[in-house]
Amino acid sequence: MSNDSPTAASHAHGMEDYDDVKEQDRFLPIANVARIMKRALPDNAKIAKEAKETVQECVSEFISFITSEASDRCQQEKRKTINGEDILWAMQSLGFENYAEALKMYLHRYREVRI
Repeated sequence: MSNDSPTAASHAHGMEDYDDVKEQDRFLPIANVARIMKRALPDNAKIAKEAKETVQECVSEFISFITSEASDRCQQEKRKTINGEDILWAMQSLGFENYAEALKMYLHRYREVRI
């Protein structure tokens, strides 16, 4: 088995029980994924079921990947709660700086509105 498999990635990130979880609990709802995909396409575009399922699996794995890295940081700092700054740190440390910058602006606006 190659180390590039989802199972290897899951185990590498401390999610040994990840494979035992039901698919519906591991993945974002397909309807939500499809809705987001449709927003990026022209109105007359269609999306194959296989494409929706592939993106569903990818984004779910991405979320787990980022969250696992943020969780590792929290454990090192002896904290139990992951916050927005932890997610931003994880994204930057994993090479997703471009996305982290956009999320940093969103987090700042969210905090302004919430206060």
